[in-house]
Amino acid sequence: QVQVVESGGGVVQEGGSLRLSCTASELSFTWRAMAWFRQVPGAEREWISCINWNDSIKNYADSVKGRFTVSRDMEKNTLFLQMNTLKPNDTAMYYCAVQPKYAPCQRLIIEYWGRGTQVTVSS
Repeated sequence: QVQVVESGGGVVQEGGSLRLSCTASELSFTWRAMAWFRQVPGAEREWISCINWNDSIKNYADSVKGRFTVSRDMEKNTLFLQMNTLKPNDTAMYYCAVQPKYAPCQRLIIEYWGRGTQVTVSS
């Protein structure tokens, strides 16, 4: 059974940094674009970043551009999100999203979701 698991969330002060990780059991990230989303209670899930299958394309939402960096380690089958200069409005549950094999970066069709990791930024 495929399980996608995020880690690295926590409580950090404004201006601080966190690095989120995403791994999976019974699933290889090879040939797959991967994305990060976040969600606060009562709001829609917000797309924030995507990395394509060969890491040649990395896209970011305007709200995180210049502060967040997506990357992956193919050998460890792990996706990362480095988050710097964190702000209180970055507080959310962060989700890893695995896209269908061979698909480009896109926001609508997600094959697997992780259960999320909570990030809280205090002012």
